[in-house]
Amino acid sequence: MPPHAMRRYHFLVALGVFLADQATKWLVLRNIPLHESVPVIPGFFQLTHVQNRGAAFGLFSDLTSQWATSALILFSFIALAVVWRLLWRNSHSLTATGMALALVLGGALGNLWDRVVDGHVVDYLDVFIGTYHWPAFNVADSAIVIGAMFLVGHILFSKSHIEEKPAAGRS
Repeated sequence: MPPHAMRRYHFLVALGVFLADQATKWLVLRNIPLHESVPVIPGFFQLTHVQNRGAAFGLFSDLTSQWATSALILFSFIALAVVWRLLWRNSHSLTATGMALALVLGGALGNLWDRVVDGHVVDYLDVFIGTYHWPAFNVADSAIVIGAMFLVGHILFSKSHIEEKPAAGRS
């Protein structure tokens, strides 16, 4: 098998995340009016249709200027290029790092698509416990966060494959 044969699986995972994200957003758009909620687990989880013009989890959503949206789109393109390059270079085998990058890529593509096509991202997963309310999010956000957590975990907890070489002159 060629050294990059596994690359297609990573990109299929990214495509799967993108398609799942777009399908769920389409279902929300068709079935839940803007700013309406559908309780799923009362007191904990509901589906709420919101439009996020900001970054992840509503950061910078109060910025209404067109330059803010353009800056988010530009930043997303740069981040996508970096993730794409990392995935391309690290897809020799099916690894946790490759899968994490694939999740991030698929999620970033899903949110970028929305931002470019509609000028906002559809969020709908709404979690709260008592008075604490997490900002609404979507499948793309979830994939990005899970992928990023895998990457951080790999960096923090994987054993280094680099052996220390003794300094010159030491035995």
